[in-house]
Amino acid sequence: MAGGPAAVSFLTNIAKVAAGLGAAASLASASLYTVDGGERAVIFDRFRGVLPETVGEGTHFLVPWLQKPFIFDIRTRPHNFSSNSGTKDLQMVNLTLRLLSRPDVQHLPTIFTSLGLEYDDKVLPSIGNEVLKAVVAQFNADQLLTDRPHVSALVRDALIRRAREFNIILDDVAITHLSYGIEFSLAVEKKQVAQQEAERSKFLVAKAEQERRAAIVRAEGESESARLISEATAMAGTGLIELRRIEAAKEIAAELARSPNVAYIPSGENGKMLLGLNATGFVR
Repeated sequence: MAGGPAAVSFLTNIAKVAAGLGAAASLASASLYTVDGGERAVIFDRFRGVLPETVGEGTHFLVPWLQKPFIFDIRTRPHNFSSNSGTKDLQMVNLTLRLLSRPDVQHLPTIFTSLGLEYDDKVLPSIGNEVLKAVVAQFNADQLLTDRPHVSALVRDALIRRAREFNIILDDVAITHLSYGIEFSLAVEKKQVAQQEAERSKFLVAKAEQERRAAIVRAEGESESARLISEATAMAGTGLIELRRIEAAKEIAAELARSPNVAYIPSGENGKMLLGLNATGFVR
């Protein structure tokens, strides 16, 4: 019976020790926090507010209940948003902008105090639309295509400047998509068709002009040839014409002689006898 109270006392002591160890483990767990790679922490103190120091990667101590860590992802993150903006000539243009942003690590306490953890979603869409509308309004609709590198550079410089005011660093800014309204697209298509028709008309006019000049040259050549022949005939008589006639007859005779389908038939009764014809021209 004497062992009963001793056992109860022993178990009670074990329970107290276990409770103490559990409390100590809970306190130790609450006193530690870990900052992973690509992250930074900002500490909020209940007495002093947001501490000005930024905590780097690793495991760190804090005062439980009195202090609380807020983790920031400082890696570059992409953001895409669209804007419907008006051009200088009152055309509506749809643009899609892609940004690569990250926070300025040295100013994380300020970002947390003024904007919170979702700083990029609060700032980037608003300043992006503001800059796009301001830049697009400086150009006509067709200039957005012909001067696209210049437009992109203006948008990039203006956005980088505006983002720095909120302690946000932009690593890259690019216009990934640009489209016009239906009316403007139809107008551009009609303009292209009209330009093609104009180019085709210019080609036809130039072709007709060349043909006209060629006809004039041929006519002048033929006129000069006729004049020379006329002068030669006047000086030498009709002998030149007779010579040309004989030469033409010789060429015709030579051509006929080479053809197997042509036969020479003498005139008169001998020719008729060769053909087997009577005097009236009928077959016997």
